[in-house]
Amino acid sequence: MILLRFLAVLAAIAWAGTATAQPLAKQLFGAQKQNSQQKPAAFGSYSRGCAAGSVQLPETGPTWQAMRLSRNRNWGHPEAIDYVQDLSRFASKQPGWNGLYIGDISQPRGGPMTSGHRSHQLGLDIDIWMLPGDNMRLSRKARENISSISLRRANGAFINGNWTKQHHAVLREAAKDKRVARIFVFPGAKVQMCNEEKGNRAYLRKIRPWWGHHYHFHVRLKCPRGSRGCVNQDPPPKGDGCADAQQWVNNILNPPPPDPNAPAPKKRREYRMADLPQQCAQVLQSN
Repeated sequence: MILLRFLAVLAAIAWAGTATAQPLAKQLFGAQKQNSQQKPAAFGSYSRGCAAGSVQLPETGPTWQAMRLSRNRNWGHPEAIDYVQDLSRFASKQPGWNGLYIGDISQPRGGPMTSGHRSHQLGLDIDIWMLPGDNMRLSRKARENISSISLRRANGAFINGNWTKQHHAVLREAAKDKRVARIFVFPGAKVQMCNEEKGNRAYLRKIRPWWGHHYHFHVRLKCPRGSRGCVNQDPPPKGDGCADAQQWVNNILNPPPPDPNAPAPKKRREYRMADLPQQCAQVLQSN
């Protein structure tokens, strides 16, 4: 606790100093072991913000298991925790599934992570494993050692033999929820869902193709109602997005030639406290 308070004081002092004198925000937020004792709130955007008053997803529930517990990333806004529990109950009714294996949500106070994600900073992003949750009594050791399964083939252009109609059903249910802004999954899965869907296709708009995301799918919730400091991502384009997903697949199979005039990619800058919303200093300083 003394170390955490010391780091919080450093953050407050650094706020008044120059940006280059400040410690990296990921070091400060990554050092937090508990949530802030504040009203639940999300400040900033999904990739540049923090979370006050987060709630911890219980390690074990009747229809879910929090995975990789050593990371301490099973914290989120109360709406995210409710969402996980709701979706896991649906998943538990699918043949061969007893629930969901939940990957990273957020750190106890959100913010930039010490490794991995650029997003997951508001407690509103949730990674859900593709491995069907069949054992709801995993040991802590097992949760560190077992791996999810990949559903992709040909670098994500197609699904592989691990794909089932239950995956489609869970993704459909996940996207239909009004709390959801979008869901990221590899392009081949989106195209497969477009081809399989014979009913209402409205939910497909929220299923967005993205690199990776074949061992898990990534749910992003909208900013909760009344969260004045939370910045929503622009909504997906109108329509079911199937033509766009097919173009992703086409580009994987037949990559377009590189643009000789394209600017060189810029190295992503590590955020310091001055880059985050001012409320994030208060989140760090809170008991």
